[in-house]
Amino acid sequence: MSYDVHLLDRGRIEADANFVLDGSVAATAGNQNPDLRYEEFLVWNLVIDHPEATVLFDTGSHPEAGDGYWPAPLYQAFAHVDAADHDLEADLNAAGFELDDIDAVVMSHLHLDHAGGLYHFDGTDVPIYVHEREIEFAYRSAKTDSGSIAYFAPDFEHDLNWTVVEGDRQLVPGVELLHLPGHTPGLLGARIDRDGETLLVVGDEAYWQENYEGQSMAASLLWDNQAWKESLAYVQDLERRTDADVLLGHDMAMLERFEDGW
Repeated sequence: MSYDVHLLDRGRIEADANFVLDGSVAATAGNQNPDLRYEEFLVWNLVIDHPEATVLFDTGSHPEAGDGYWPAPLYQAFAHVDAADHDLEADLNAAGFELDDIDAVVMSHLHLDHAGGLYHFDGTDVPIYVHEREIEFAYRSAKTDSGSIAYFAPDFEHDLNWTVVEGDRQLVPGVELLHLPGHTPGLLGARIDRDGETLLVVGDEAYWQENYEGQSMAASLLWDNQAWKESLAYVQDLERRTDADVLLGHDMAMLERFEDGW
């Protein structure tokens, strides 16, 4: 079965590399004031243009992230500097799609750099796929003092057609959703098979290539370190068995690797 997968460039987040590479810059006896690394992180979405459905994978940041929509402490830590230039509808249009073309949305997770475009589907019957543990943890985090600060209730408190995923699940023929807990409890990746080739959408299981090779992200980016290691071993085994291409969560190299789609 032939179909196309398009990578949408949704802009850049700028942040301290220590969030992604745990201890990448650390003071030592010989260098007590090392220079920090302030880096760019790619934000992307996918459009899976499948014969049975046009699927959007994630929705990116809200375009007003830098204009007071995101809580100030979060924006100070993870600044989506060009969010205003990357409204979901405009980026879809640039790739040749309309919002009305989208038959289903898969939310890898509900952090604010992934769920900020959900408002476009408010009041529609477009199914929004989310793992059961993710939606539970997101509401708990946004509504109580426990959980994670990376969930922002206004992103997902809309009239949405939630479709809850309990484990791995086939979405359409050749596209399987994979539960990859670690970064969050309900992180979803995907295995996409087409014409004898495989793409593994690892997403925020590994922000950068170094994470995929085993270097841990900082504790602030990991809900469960042991679960993260187990999910990493799972996708690495899939890659070995299928000779898959791998799409990582925020690595700038993904833009060049998949600039012509897949």
